[in-house]
Amino acid sequence: MKESDFLIIGSGIAGLSLALNLAEHGSVHVVTKKEPVDSNTNLAQGGIASVLDPDDSFAMHARDTIATGAGLCRAEIVEMVVSEGPARIRDLLELGVPFAREGARFALGLEGGHTRKRIVHCKDLTGREVEQRLLEAVRVHGRVEVFPYHMAVDLIQGRHLEALSAGQAADGVFGAYVLSVQTGRVEAFAARRTILATGGAGKVYLYTTNPDIATGDGLAMAYRAGARIANLEFVQFHPTCLHHADVKSFLLSEALRGEGGRLIRRDGERFMERYDARAELAPRDIVARAIDNEMKGTGDPCVYLDMTGRDGAFLEERFPHIYERCAALGIDIRRDPIPVVPATHYFCGGIDVDSFGRTSVPNLFAVGEVSHTGLHGANRLASNSLLEALVFAKRTHDGLVGDLDRSARAPRPRPWSGEGAGELEQAVILEHDWDEARRVMWDYVGIVRSDQRLAIARRRMRAMAETVHALYWNCRVTQDLLELRNIILVGERIVESAMHRRESRGLHYTESHPERDDERFQRDTVLVRPREPHAREE
Repeated sequence: MKESDFLIIGSGIAGLSLALNLAEHGSVHVVTKKEPVDSNTNLAQGGIASVLDPDDSFAMHARDTIATGAGLCRAEIVEMVVSEGPARIRDLLELGVPFAREGARFALGLEGGHTRKRIVHCKDLTGREVEQRLLEAVRVHGRVEVFPYHMAVDLIQGRHLEALSAGQAADGVFGAYVLSVQTGRVEAFAARRTILATGGAGKVYLYTTNPDIATGDGLAMAYRAGARIANLEFVQFHPTCLHHADVKSFLLSEALRGEGGRLIRRDGERFMERYDARAELAPRDIVARAIDNEMKGTGDPCVYLDMTGRDGAFLEERFPHIYERCAALGIDIRRDPIPVVPATHYFCGGIDVDSFGRTSVPNLFAVGEVSHTGLHGANRLASNSLLEALVFAKRTHDGLVGDLDRSARAPRPRPWSGEGAGELEQAVILEHDWDEARRVMWDYVGIVRSDQRLAIARRRMRAMAETVHALYWNCRVTQDLLELRNIILVGERIVESAMHRRESRGLHYTESHPERDDERFQRDTVLVRPREPHAREE
């Protein structure tokens, strides 16, 4: 057994920021599936939205966020996050993050849904720069220990403990059982407080901008532990993922459209003005649906992002990573329109938390994309995600430190037991269901939905869930089996949430109910699973 004051599962901007803050108050273990740098944060190109210009204001940033969120943002959370943003940017400056400047001022960018330039960035490598500075700070801190190639299996609850002490809730969380991917051994990581910072679940879908590790692990574990899950029907599809046979998951930043990029069909016709007066700077849900509609109407496999109206030297300087990556594929963005398609990008729903990151389960917290704070509503405003992660990492730290009993120790869980579990004989079973689950979600629960498609998806996902459930209980756990278990569970919950919302709002668009219905559905979709009656006793 490993023991710490704080167990953080995930190593993106939310998890690492929180680890640095908590290390001043106790020992911190950070568990991450691959290398710490493998995260959605590292792939974030655009930047961080924050009010840093005299011509901008908190009220305007809040208004843009709420307008984009289509009636489901929590106003008090929006106001809190935008007002605390500048202080969190200063924290990153103190870590040495090299935000782009124009003289003494920040070189702020403009993205879809924003009415002011407020995106602070490191050209088109913002996420990578932030992640590297956070990792450097974590590596030199003596009270933070990082465990790469470790995957959380499930959260430790009261039924897993050798004994419950006074004041310990049976449904509380006391750490996690963690699989060493390299050795195949499962070990208990006991902790006084457990924080999920596992990011998103893009790999639930066939096409995504997310890294391979984004399999919804935190969402699935929290749901199995009885936590409230909210608004999973609101899955954001990024409008512009590179369409190329040799490359998967390469995002083309929204900042390209903010700098004058135009979306065109193969015949050169610009189309966004037919869908929204803001054209290419409309919010992502509108742009993604427009592209999807154009592709279905023409039968073309993609549309094109045309940057040829901008000066070539400017494009090389402002977007060096995108320029070089496209050039290596034979695409000169100075002269050639870039083939793009929408792809799954971000989950606006997640584990429901309060303003200090607390979930509905005692001792369990969630930060970053895995959480549902109420900031994004039914559709996320561009570049608000890293902002949310930073603000809630600090607030979760404040909440944790404020209610921590410094005299207590982590309770002792029983060891994991794989007794009676055999080896998985046919890996092809996992490969088949992994592919089928993601195709079902893409084909039936994508950008445009219907009651019929959702019903088909529910039947297909339920059948796969039964298969994987039997494999989990009878075979030794592996990363592939655990990830498949999680993507199927999250996929089922997305379908369930979408079937509850019999209207179209934000990122959830259904042909069966194309109108927005504020009278019945201006509310969150909340799911809670009762505790399993026959939970595996590890």
